[in-house]
Amino acid sequence: MPGLKRSNVIIIHPDLGIGGAERLIIDVALALQNRGHKVTIYTSHRDKSHCFEEARDGTLDVKVRGNTIFPAHVFRRFHVLMAILRQLHLTISVLGETSRTSDTNEKSKESEVLEDDIFIVDQVPACVPFLKTFARQRQRILFYCHFPDQLLAFRGEAGSLLSFVKTLYRYPFDWFEGWAMSASDKVVANSRFTRGVVKEVFGGEKLGDVSVVYPCVDTEAAALRDPVVVKDGETLWGGKKILLSINRFERKKDMALAIRAYHGLGAEKRRGTRLVIAGGYDNRVQENVQYHRELDELATSLGLQTATSKTVISALSVPDSIDVLFLLSVPSAFRDMLLEHAKLLLYTPINEHFGIVPVEAMRAGIPVLASNTGGPLETIVEGETGWLRNAKKDADWTAVMDKVLYGMDQKEFDRMSIAAKERVEREFSLTAMGDRLEAEISDMLARERRPFAGLQQILVLLALSGVMLSLLAAFALKMI
Repeated sequence: MPGLKRSNVIIIHPDLGIGGAERLIIDVALALQNRGHKVTIYTSHRDKSHCFEEARDGTLDVKVRGNTIFPAHVFRRFHVLMAILRQLHLTISVLGETSRTSDTNEKSKESEVLEDDIFIVDQVPACVPFLKTFARQRQRILFYCHFPDQLLAFRGEAGSLLSFVKTLYRYPFDWFEGWAMSASDKVVANSRFTRGVVKEVFGGEKLGDVSVVYPCVDTEAAALRDPVVVKDGETLWGGKKILLSINRFERKKDMALAIRAYHGLGAEKRRGTRLVIAGGYDNRVQENVQYHRELDELATSLGLQTATSKTVISALSVPDSIDVLFLLSVPSAFRDMLLEHAKLLLYTPINEHFGIVPVEAMRAGIPVLASNTGGPLETIVEGETGWLRNAKKDADWTAVMDKVLYGMDQKEFDRMSIAAKERVEREFSLTAMGDRLEAEISDMLARERRPFAGLQQILVLLALSGVMLSLLAAFALKMI
């Protein structure tokens, strides 16, 4: 298939924080920008102190819009409604700015006119019907599905009445998610596992052929980052054998499994080792704060000594007696260094949609121990690049830890390291992702726009939204 002509790519993403979804959309932008396309990311929120480097250092063109009317939540409730309203507010800015840019290009003879306008939307599909209705005929919309939001929503409210109310509240949003996604010209998923779930939830006919575009890691980026305090040839924490877990501090990530399995090694085999739990942490997110506290209390209750660090300097100076070290939102360069020094990566989530962290570990040549469910089944090769084990059996995880720490010689470790790096370069590199993205976009452009009689439905939705907002406002006033 011939290469995609230079295009104007507009990416719409709700919040450019630090997480797997954010890393993926940054890599989508980099993969396309590296191939000569003009890429702009529009987002409703970006905290320059809490985002990936490329989103703040000028590598990517990031524009923050649609953040002046609607808050992220109301009394810690109505997150999904606010997310939709914030994205629609953002979309108004996007349509206005892209329209002015297109008019300018058409009038300018000196400027290079870009071949096509491509919208890439992820996480929240609310804007897709509006883009489809009001965008120009030559524009196309690709929706990158990480996982259906309705399956991520927490519904276990205390009490049957509240649970019933939550179900009623979520129902129109669950329907709206599938309807809005179907307005896109093409849907791609981040793994075969996610594709299967998407088809089951929304129906294959509604969304058409759903392709898979794997997330990636930049196999060259690590070498370009600023060096960290520990120099080449020096050891980290006096040469301790490091078992590493990287994830956001969320209960569904189940980092408690890593702590329990590590404790299962026993005091003698833990000597000279350290479990490091690092990951995304945001003080604004109550679950992050609470779960970190719960993990610390769990480790302490098992007789493990713990410490928490928020900076590289404090992390490097923790006492030798610390068994479990929690690192909150560490810089990418320090995280890369942790991967280079680790003996094993522990990836604990069950049914993870894809899971970019195992791929990052394999890029560094580190074997991975992960749950035998979801995305890791597609990234990890049993016995070649890591191990897949039942996340409900702590002893099985302890056994693999024991094997890596005391049952593998350097020759076997080097063999797995080489196999892991080769697999990443072949299947999950920035180049591989760029190839797949361009192929999917080219296929989308070669087809007619997917039909969507959206204007009348949008007007009805706006009317219903007005009624819902009035009811919510009345409810909120009673709660005050």
